[in-house]
Amino acid sequence: MANTYTQIHIHAVFAVQNRQSLIQAAWKNELFKYMTGIITHNGHKLLVVNGMPDHVHLLFGLRPDQSISELIKNVKRSSSLWINSKKLVRGKFAWQEGFSAFSHSHSQVKDVIHYIENQESHHQKMSFSEEYKEMLRLFGVQFDERYILQGAL
Repeated sequence: MANTYTQIHIHAVFAVQNRQSLIQAAWKNELFKYMTGIITHNGHKLLVVNGMPDHVHLLFGLRPDQSISELIKNVKRSSSLWINSKKLVRGKFAWQEGFSAFSHSHSQVKDVIHYIENQESHHQKMSFSEEYKEMLRLFGVQFDERYILQGAL
């Protein structure tokens, strides 16, 4: 896409199926490196990835010729296959169906990076469910409590 110039920063969040705490500290960084490779291989720029045992946050620069849904589907599918092939969890690992994605201006990027990098301290004060709903409210995203964070991919 010659002569196409964009600056699209996306903060994506998705959870482990049934919000189970399956992402272990022993292999979390390896998982995040694998996710970084998927995003980079698709031509996007990962700025930060972090999360907790039950969910992941990604901040990346999105190139305009791939949809957010396509990229996140690829990240989730490939990373779950990676986790399962390495037998890192008992049983079958799966991500929750769906995801959330929020756009940020260039002036917000440093704050979002700081927020994602500090997930551990943030979650000492707030559960993932509370955080997720707060983010949806903050961005004006309507949601139905009955369906929030349910299902598997």
